[in-house]
Amino acid sequence: MFEEQGIGGASIEAIAAAAGFTRGAFYSNFTSKDELIIAMIEDHVEQSIRRNLDLLTRHKSLTDFIDALKTMDRSRQDPLARSPLLHMEMILYVARAEQRRPELAKRLRARRKLIADIVETTLKNSGKDGVLNPAWTAAIVLALEDGFRLHRLIDPDTTPADSFLRAIGDLQRAIGVSSA
Repeated sequence: MFEEQGIGGASIEAIAAAAGFTRGAFYSNFTSKDELIIAMIEDHVEQSIRRNLDLLTRHKSLTDFIDALKTMDRSRQDPLARSPLLHMEMILYVARAEQRRPELAKRLRARRKLIADIVETTLKNSGKDGVLNPAWTAAIVLALEDGFRLHRLIDPDTTPADSFLRAIGDLQRAIGVSSA
């Protein structure tokens, strides 16, 4: 429903109907649309963490891990992973209200930790410990991902779908942590 109508356009009634529930059933699970959105963001982060940790168990080097990300089937992922517009809209929706920001910050910290763990593990597996600060690298990677997501929404003709992963590959080669 959110993918089609956006957050503002989707009423509680429409959301409930799309899920096969009544308005009352919606409210027995969520106190508001805000709570549903935070639950969706939480679910997205949890799925992303599981997916990436699974990849990490099978792809030990950073190059192999990035290659696996490039070939991942995104069509079966949750709505926020499939829809960059919805993902950005939800982040902005939560960030606009100061009382919702701590929930968003918690998810952001979880994503940063995941990326820091991936960087640290893959560098260690490649014998390149200490080359990068994993926590700072994670912040850079997330900013780069969000930036390319926005650019792709605004100008898809000049921002290919694989821009983010291409940029990561270019950075790997530039700082010498890639075998390619």
